[in-house]
Amino acid sequence: MAAADTVTGFEVHDVRFPTSEQLDGSDAMNPDPDYSAAYVVLHTGSGPRGHGLCFTIGRGNDVMAAAIRSLARYVVGRPVPTTAAALAALHRDLTHDSQLRWLGPEKGVMQMAAGAVVNAAWDLAAARAGLPVWEFLAALTPEELVSLVDFRYLSDALTPAEALAILRAAVPGRAERAARLKAEGYPAYTTSPGWLGYDDGKLVRLAKKAVAEGFGQIKLKVGADLDDDKRRMRLARDAVGPGVRIAVDANQRWDVAEAVRWMTALAPYAPHWIEEPTSPDDVLGHAAVRSGQPVKVATGEHVANRVVFKQLLQAGAVDFVQIDAARVSGVNENLAILLLAAKYGVPVCPHAGGVGLCELVQHLAMFDYVAVSGSWEDRVIEYVDQLHDHFSDPVVVERGRYRAPAAPGFSARMKPASIAAHRFPDGPVWRARRSPRSRHGEQEVSA
Repeated sequence: MAAADTVTGFEVHDVRFPTSEQLDGSDAMNPDPDYSAAYVVLHTGSGPRGHGLCFTIGRGNDVMAAAIRSLARYVVGRPVPTTAAALAALHRDLTHDSQLRWLGPEKGVMQMAAGAVVNAAWDLAAARAGLPVWEFLAALTPEELVSLVDFRYLSDALTPAEALAILRAAVPGRAERAARLKAEGYPAYTTSPGWLGYDDGKLVRLAKKAVAEGFGQIKLKVGADLDDDKRRMRLARDAVGPGVRIAVDANQRWDVAEAVRWMTALAPYAPHWIEEPTSPDDVLGHAAVRSGQPVKVATGEHVANRVVFKQLLQAGAVDFVQIDAARVSGVNENLAILLLAAKYGVPVCPHAGGVGLCELVQHLAMFDYVAVSGSWEDRVIEYVDQLHDHFSDPVVVERGRYRAPAAPGFSARMKPASIAAHRFPDGPVWRARRSPRSRHGEQEVSA
């Protein structure tokens, strides 16, 4: 096998941004996040590389990087995956190492690590094909797409035959929808005004700015203090007017009864949804919140795998499915979740923001529109306006819509200068912040 056709190297970087200093990303459960990425690069003998990442919020990013490194044995020396069959085989190998799987199984750090490598492989395969990932996926046949999915534990809710029927039904309109997507872009909403650490003036200013920029939906973080949340919802509603949706996000802060009480109190301000009202693992809790108060329920950012998504849909516990590009095991498992959502008729509104999540998840939502659900009704992709300048092919949002990516790959390539500057703990950004007792709580050792 020629070197150009083989994965020859595997490098992992611990990259962190000190976002806690401005309280960007702050919410009721995560008051001081430093947005971070455990970042993987797949090298080949020549041609494009593959880029992928796991998003974290600071401490533990070194653990994530170590988990990714543990998977190198399945990739280095392997033929570059360029087909659905090869990408399916790689996904199976990465998620079915019996000893590493024990750490989940199929959840948590190892599942996310597998996702980073799987996504890097998709970046590489799409780059080799000269297509953005959304178009690369949408060019696959229904049979090829079904072959990518691990249906173990799903067949009581979604069989391969049902998945094939969903995908075949979408084939006739693929070209028309792709053309419309390129012409109009994909609907977005923004969380930028709503971080919990922002003062009222900043909230109002950024909410008005979002409306002026064409967003039809914003999102506020809630859950620390009910009176504060009422005031902030009132200010936001006054700022954006009655025609703009305001979603709210508790980031898992509440027990079920507290979620019902809190959202009943906020309901007069017409929240569009309540996101992560309780533990992401609590399927029946989400169902109880959904039935116990009038606001629709969204979740998925921290849902560990396709099985929990299956149960949320079976239980009628969610109104909006929020896939995350880097939480589950990459494109393959997200395809399973998109198919489940299509089977149950529930809109997919992806989680984004963070480091590189907007760049990644736009491809999955656009593929869903073109080749799975065939709809963007009640569907929006989250957008947070930060850290995009560190990527070679950053997202572009215009008039409240994501522009369809045209560059080959997964939009995941981080600029080498950004990696070097923000590498933890020895990059210059972090050396400048080093002190005997760092407020970030990190030991001054290499990750």
